[in-house]
Amino acid sequence: MSVIETGGIDCDIHPSVPSLKALHPYLTDHWRDIILQRGMHELNSIAYPANSPLTARPDWRVEGIRPGSDLELLRQHALNPFQTSIAIANCLYGVQLLFSEDMGAGFARAVNDWMAAEWLDKEPRLRASIVVPAQSPEMAVDEINRVAPDKRFVQVLLLVMNDMPLGKRHYWPIYAAAAKHGLTVGIHAGSAYRHPVTPLGWPSYYTEDYAAQAAGFQQALSSLICEGVFTKFPDLKVVLLESGFTWLPAHLWRLTKFWRGLRMEVPWLDRAPTEIVKSNVRLTIQPCDGPPSEDMFQKLMEHMDSDELLLFSTDYPHWQFDGEDVLPAGLSRSLVRKIMIDNPRAAYARL
Repeated sequence: MSVIETGGIDCDIHPSVPSLKALHPYLTDHWRDIILQRGMHELNSIAYPANSPLTARPDWRVEGIRPGSDLELLRQHALNPFQTSIAIANCLYGVQLLFSEDMGAGFARAVNDWMAAEWLDKEPRLRASIVVPAQSPEMAVDEINRVAPDKRFVQVLLLVMNDMPLGKRHYWPIYAAAAKHGLTVGIHAGSAYRHPVTPLGWPSYYTEDYAAQAAGFQQALSSLICEGVFTKFPDLKVVLLESGFTWLPAHLWRLTKFWRGLRMEVPWLDRAPTEIVKSNVRLTIQPCDGPPSEDMFQKLMEHMDSDELLLFSTDYPHWQFDGEDVLPAGLSRSLVRKIMIDNPRAAYARL
């Protein structure tokens, strides 16, 4: 076990909306009435089934309380044990699942106001991501502009599998608004479930779905690079959240190889994909899908070819590790500091 650094910055925790009723005070009268008239149910996707072991560690479960929905438990489970100085809250409530753009915008506004009042106001160690209705980039920009003056929001949150590849110009207004306000863009594992999570259709089992997330991140990263997002917004930082990271070297080798052979069709790329990732893209360390031995992990870090790519995260309350064994074994003290403090501060301008 690597020794954690005091004052680390946890880049991925998941406060959970305890129930739809918790958002009622933050919804407009119109949407509150709509919810009551329709008898709407909770906006929880199928990504994290309530009783699945992956959804929450056994020692982080409390009977009758939705995992991640209690601030005092978050302090006890995630902030205090890891001696965290700052933790970035990424709320995965199913705003992106709604087909109505207007309703999506209404719920995004409510979630952000709920986050500010119920979490940020009550715990100074917390920062948060702006939840946006990705169904409508125009409405997403409006929400970014509304929330951005609150400097405790440090990131714009998107799901890795949306309606279309994330590099498409359809989404560029979101990136422009993020860059304008000095916000990082966080792309989290998950799907709007408009399309299958595999290229050949819907899988049968969660095991397939979870494994397919890595391929989703590969596609999203390729799209962002090849469509020219980082050329258009050279200072934009993108963090891949809950993505794993061992897939990165091989994917970049392959992408860079074909870029060299086909670069005439993407003339706006003035650098190799490997160089773009080093300057603009970061990845959280949980889930750590690294090899089991220290020697093999050291070899992997050599293949990553940078000590600035990885960011500390616990992924609370999801079950990615036991106890305080949050970091891979065998990391040097200097690398632990970079992962836990220096790299997060460089990735998030608002910190």
